[in-house]
Amino acid sequence: MIQVFIGYDHREAVAFNVLSHSIHARASTPVTIAPLMLSELKSVFHRERHPLQSTDFSFSRFMVPFLSNYTGWSLFCDCDMLMLDDIKKLWDLRDHRFAVQVVKHDHKPTEGTKFLDQPQRPYEKKNWSSVILFNNARCRALTPEYANTATGLELHQFKWLGDDALIGELPRRWNYLVDYYETVPPENVSFLHFTEGGPYFEAYKNCSYADVWFAERDRMLFAG
Repeated sequence: MIQVFIGYDHREAVAFNVLSHSIHARASTPVTIAPLMLSELKSVFHRERHPLQSTDFSFSRFMVPFLSNYTGWSLFCDCDMLMLDDIKKLWDLRDHRFAVQVVKHDHKPTEGTKFLDQPQRPYEKKNWSSVILFNNARCRALTPEYANTATGLELHQFKWLGDDALIGELPRRWNYLVDYYETVPPENVSFLHFTEGGPYFEAYKNCSYADVWFAERDRMLFAG
């Protein structure tokens, strides 16, 4: 059973549902998907919202090992994504030598804002944490107390690991940054990431791969 946690923000509810559909529609093995909804986490996660925090799940993602009882593996991903491949192919890349595995982007945005006029803040390892394969037993430093109190950079730069050698690398196709990486045919990408803003926002309805996202939404809504 593949265990997936997706970041949830009420402003992007449609993105969560389309992403979930895209995962299930292509999966060749059973998958469980849980939204990281703050309303469901308030007994253990009560971090105050930071002025620079762009989504509800900016920090709740680091609760995943705790929510998984520090056992097995779990996958976290942002909600502004679309799966175009069998998630089992990503799951099969798990490597027990590492505590986490991510796409190691060299993402240096030049714009000052992103979707909904949220601040765009460059920092080292930016977007590495938008897709994380957690080897949960090796992530015990991520206690609820730590996730509630650590700085944003301590969390997103994986300083809680104490050693970057514990960060394994995933192929770029598994967290493909739309309109940052070159636009290639959809069959050459496995996991699209609309990190600047998804096509469900009016300002980004004509972004690259928007047609692919809308086609997936229509398949999800089809009945008959």
